[in-house]
Amino acid sequence: MTARPRVLLLVPARTYRAADFLLAAGRMRLDLVVASDGALPLGGRPVIPVSPADPDTSVRRILARSGPVDAVVAADTPMLVLAATVAARMGLPHNPVDAVRAATGKAAQRQRWAAACVPQPSFRIVPAAGDLVRQAAEAVGFPCVVKAVSLSAGQGVLRADDPAAAVEAARRIRRVLDEAERPAEEPLLVEEYLPGAELSIDGVLHDGDLTVTAVFDKPGTPDGPTFEETLLVSPSRLASGVLAAAVRTAADAARSLGLSTGPIHAELRTGERGPAMLELAPRSIGGLCSRALRFPGGASLEEIVLANALRRPLPAAPAGSATRPAPVGPVRPCGVFMLPVPRPGVLRAVDGRAAALAVPGITGLTITIPLGQRVRPLPDGDRYLGFIFAEGDTGPEVERALAAASERLRVIIE
Repeated sequence: MTARPRVLLLVPARTYRAADFLLAAGRMRLDLVVASDGALPLGGRPVIPVSPADPDTSVRRILARSGPVDAVVAADTPMLVLAATVAARMGLPHNPVDAVRAATGKAAQRQRWAAACVPQPSFRIVPAAGDLVRQAAEAVGFPCVVKAVSLSAGQGVLRADDPAAAVEAARRIRRVLDEAERPAEEPLLVEEYLPGAELSIDGVLHDGDLTVTAVFDKPGTPDGPTFEETLLVSPSRLASGVLAAAVRTAADAARSLGLSTGPIHAELRTGERGPAMLELAPRSIGGLCSRALRFPGGASLEEIVLANALRRPLPAAPAGSATRPAPVGPVRPCGVFMLPVPRPGVLRAVDGRAAALAVPGITGLTITIPLGQRVRPLPDGDRYLGFIFAEGDTGPEVERALAAASERLRVIIE
């Protein structure tokens, strides 16, 4: 009997992604070795305790306990550097550790992209010492965007329309960083605000070549002062030439960071100057958004990530089109509505779920924050209330279904 492939899955204590990766591994009949920095309900599996903050000890512990594996996969951002380190020690395909570090820091990204002439907003990196935010904002021009370099999902990101607003945005973001227990010396990023349509590109790298798995349009993305992502719809309705240029830009951005293998999630805006990079992460799309995607043969995005890590062929693609340059892609138009936290307080109820699920085209609804927990909206908070999923015959149909379902929910926060 041929031995089943073994995969080392590194799971952070706080993630939405564990269950979906476990399900994908089960569907693929993989032997899974799990390492984590938290006590997680992982189906009774033994868990190798690790700490991303102590990679040397974690690597030694994994090598002593995991046995031979065929691939190493990080389930979410906090485990990316450790996964690359372990894979390197095991002689398995991996991204260089310095590339992963650059890809998980917004300042390092901007610097590498500038050196490689990758299209992006003009920017300034502002050190923690001193009060240089005003000068940096005036240098890039108004409106501008002030960002924390180490946070994600819109946390610690604010638009500023004048010098006073830039200074106040920096003060507020510093408070967010303090609460997140980030290093006091962490710099801020001040960058040009780029108008235009926003989109995200997901894909997997194999020896540096990018295979796109999904492109999401983001209709209704706010222009500030905060930037909550709510509605994502795939496939993109951008013109074929614009979309092809965006995919090329994302691939160039990944290569210029030094990434060569595994998933990527790229965020871009397209405007008069063409596509420009906002951010890129060496992981697949965050939250539960991947549940909106269904690929040929019923494969999930997590199955594609695992297959790519094992150097297996990806699911067969449907017939290509000018507006979908990807060799793989969702079998039907689909989308997700990420429910933002409307105001701070204690979450008491989310009413109207049955009515939302009854909207034609809605395929699922998950509330991810337990009742009774204190919540905060962006840019101070770092979580969404939950996710609504939909499929349809067309992108506009999906968009209408998600909007209608979200309107049926009543969030009660005290």
